[in-house]
Amino acid sequence: MSRCLRIAINGYGRIGRCVLRALMESHHRESIQVVAINEPADLESMVYLTQYDSTHGVFPGAVAAVDGGLSIDGCDIQVFHASEPAQGPWGQLDFDLLLECSGRFSTRARLQPFIDAGCPRVLVSHPGRGAAEVDFTVVYGANENGLRADQHIVSAASCTTNAIVPILDILDRNLGVGGAFLTTLHSVMNDQPMIDGYHHADLRRTRSAMQSIVPVATGLAQGVERLLPQLAGKIQAKAVRVPILNVSAIDLSVNLNRATDPQALKALFLAAARAHPGLLACTDQPHASVDFNHNTHSAIVDLSQIRVNNDNFASLLVWFDNEWGFANRMLDVACAWADQFSDNPPALMTGTPQISSLGA
Repeated sequence: MSRCLRIAINGYGRIGRCVLRALMESHHRESIQVVAINEPADLESMVYLTQYDSTHGVFPGAVAAVDGGLSIDGCDIQVFHASEPAQGPWGQLDFDLLLECSGRFSTRARLQPFIDAGCPRVLVSHPGRGAAEVDFTVVYGANENGLRADQHIVSAASCTTNAIVPILDILDRNLGVGGAFLTTLHSVMNDQPMIDGYHHADLRRTRSAMQSIVPVATGLAQGVERLLPQLAGKIQAKAVRVPILNVSAIDLSVNLNRATDPQALKALFLAAARAHPGLLACTDQPHASVDFNHNTHSAIVDLSQIRVNNDNFASLLVWFDNEWGFANRMLDVACAWADQFSDNPPALMTGTPQISSLGA
């Protein structure tokens, strides 16, 4: 039997809690064990926010505080409350991999203290500020075969990169991408205030998140080009935050090198969804964003929204749960990486999708 991958989580906010819940709600719970969580917040709040979640609902299992730690469905998890990497008792823990989910550390200089303090490896839940800041950036389903045992700091990219890279890769391999514009319609995030206030250097992010559509800066184009270097200089991106709690979409406009039509594009993505059932899905139903809440896929192509103009100019709409889908990919990447650094790796299983092929 394959050994259990032992992980720790640093930062128990939206992504940290989703990672733990996704683990407990998927087949990954048979191959991954959470041994510790570092979160500056108090334990009582951690228990409460694990059990009750406004976006993903009540946790289906048992949650309790036991001996200063968390007990999840009878699994005991050590909890500590360090505010900086070097303050955590990492060297005293028996574990294989740290999932850095706080979002606070984006440079090698800020991530290296985890390694120096005893973390064997760090998987980061956001992009590094540049390619040199991490040893590798991975989008599961696209380039996880580049993971190696001698890497120590790896980024799982971003939820938007995980959603759009497979789509662009499919288009480029089959039709050739001459250029693309990406507009992300992203649910609100905690760097926005509920009411106007002195909240951010970006003045737009001082405005109430729940009252406006707010344009924000994005590094999505650079992230895509880092993972698909053949598209360097061909990608432009912008992003707007929309006043909903969860689920996002990418409006993709793309110039293709070869002529196509809507039916051909639909057939292309249906075939890709069948080939990658846990990562990509398609729908032809009249869905709204809320229908994709708690969906495990990296991307769902809305077949009803495919348009083609003058044979080569196509428009697509791609849905994704920016919390739950990405949390499941973090677990997939963890197992794929463990396959490289462990002599007896955990079984690699993609999380079971809630909807395997939406309406298609």
